[in-house]
Amino acid sequence: MTTDRASGAFAAEGNSDDAQPSFRSVVAEDASVQARLQFWVPMECYQLTNGDRVGRMDILDLGAQRLVREHQHATVQKLGIMPKGLCTISLSRIPTVRFSEILENNDQSVFFLPENTEFDVHVPSGIETAYVSFNQDDFLRAARILDPGGWETAPRQLTWVQTSQKVALWAAIDQWFRIAGSQTGNVPQAEALRTALFETVLQVATALPPNCGRDASSSTRRRATRIARSASAFIEGHLEEGHLPSIIEICRELDVSERTLQYAFLDYAGLPPTAYLRRVRLNRAREALRKAHAQTTTVTETAMRFGFLHLGRFARDYKMFFGESPSATLAS
Repeated sequence: MTTDRASGAFAAEGNSDDAQPSFRSVVAEDASVQARLQFWVPMECYQLTNGDRVGRMDILDLGAQRLVREHQHATVQKLGIMPKGLCTISLSRIPTVRFSEILENNDQSVFFLPENTEFDVHVPSGIETAYVSFNQDDFLRAARILDPGGWETAPRQLTWVQTSQKVALWAAIDQWFRIAGSQTGNVPQAEALRTALFETVLQVATALPPNCGRDASSSTRRRATRIARSASAFIEGHLEEGHLPSIIEICRELDVSERTLQYAFLDYAGLPPTAYLRRVRLNRAREALRKAHAQTTTVTETAMRFGFLHLGRFARDYKMFFGESPSATLAS
């Protein structure tokens, strides 16, 4: 469920380049809604800390471009892949955000995510992030004009750029959303907004060439990500078959020690593997209850489906985590 806080100053008129800008400010009450609101990028989103609200989202749709600003009330993990023809430039307000194997812990980095690239983002509660999506061919064509050497070869994986203009970019983003949310005053037309957004982000992205700096621990984090993702996939595959594997089975399948598995998940999600996987299962149960009909589905059936055999503990943990009981979710 979502609650629109404002419809904004613009009326939505489709997604073509000539469409009028549309603006939404939305409170997402669960992680799956946060993912669905960004329908142009296939992704899954998991809530990893307690809270009856996952985050607030501001979305400015300019047809050819989209600007999204998110403030997380709960820690989330986003898993997905960029569709063909689309790229993003993203940034966050520090402290630390993990973007795939790259750990952002300074205030001078932005990220370029190209088409057909998988991503795995861990965003702690209280953090604000933003990204702009573009047609990749248009973006790269312009970037090569501004910086032929730096962008001659298109990056094929997540890359990061250190720039002294990050603070200025945040100020511009905040200003665009103030304009979009204003109910009075002169509002720029779609083409003016698209041009300003495109040129501003290009100036930041081409200030220095991509990969101008490297995270010294990226290889370690890449291995941790690979181990944790493999473990999560192993768990989910067995859950579909009605079986919750033990830590011993996971370690045997991945050929790692328990200590290695623990370190991998702590680096990957800030949680031990058992806690992380329990939260993933709670998210899946919540999504299933939201989609189900109370006349044909029970809380017990859903809990058992996702490996929760102790129903009292499931109900207690569920309410503590999401702020409502499983039966209330099913009835809503």
